[in-house]
This record gives sequence, structure tokens and C-alpha cells, in this order.
Amino acid sequence: MNKMIGFKKCLVASSLMVMLVACGDNAQKEQSQSKDGLLSTELVSNPRSAKGLDTAAYNELPTMDFEDSVHDFGLLTEGMKATHAFEFVNNGKTPLIVSAAKGSCGCAVAEYPRDPIAPGASGIIQVVFDTYGKNGHQEKSIAITTNSKRGTEMLYIKADVKAAQ
Repeated sequence: MNKMIGFKKCLVASSLMVMLVACGDNAQKEQSQSKDGLLSTELVSNPRSAKGLDTAAYNELPTMDFEDSVHDFGLLTEGMKATHAFEFVNNGKTPLIVSAAKGSCGCAVAEYPRDPIAPGASGIIQVVFDTYGKNGHQEKSIAITTNSKRGTEMLYIKADVKAAQ
């Protein structure tokens, strides 16, 4: 019995050593890829850390400034698909990256730019609201994940949906 416990401890220790060595090699490969220009991490920066806020780096971050972050579709008939384009500008000093846009339900779907938005440039978040199965007053949100100062930007849509005749 004691031999079995000793064997298990040895096996666990060996496994941990293999994992640590493998992780170390991976980190070294990632660093070398970055030096070779194959993988750029310049656009990803986090000025907030356990040490505090790096205000100089924070001030360099991109912004995602919308003229309006709420759109009211007004009266819609159930079964319609309504579309709205939310326009924004990157007023920051570095490129803006949108990595995701997720609606609060499956009826609100957002398309977003896949390429970085340069400082001073604009972009569009296209939102489609599917009223199928909806009735009455509807309010939905779209969370946009970015590398902006806020990190997550929010858009809102609303409509009054009447039953189809």
C-alpha cells in the first residue's frame, strides 16, 4: 500500500515537471514568433494592473465614440427583421480592435468590423432585430468587446412589436 502511494506521488510530480517544461517552451516560441514579426502584440495593451494605472498608456488607448448608442425602431409588425447601422469613430491614439459583439438574446444580432479601425477613422456596427415570436414593447442590448478605454461598449435597441394580422 505504501509503495502504491509513493508511486502515485512520483507520477504526479513527474507530470507536473513535464507540464512546466512544456509551458516554458511554449512561452519561448511565442516570444520568438513576436520577434520574427509573425505575431504582433502591439495592439493589445492593458494599462491597468496590480501595480495601478499607467496613465500614459491609458491615454494612448483607442476610443469607440458613437453619435447615438440607442435606436428606437418604433412600431414593427411581428415577423419583420429591422436593421440599424450604429456609426462610430475611433478618437483615440491607437487602432481600435472589436473582438466580439453579442446581443442580449438571439433576436438581436450584430455584425462588426474585423479589421482594426485606425485613429480618426470610423466604422459601423450593423444590428439586425428579428421580431419573430416577439410581441409588445421590446428592449435589447448589444455588448461590444474592444480594446478601448472602456473595454466593453454597449448599444441599445427598442421597438414596439404588434402581432401579425
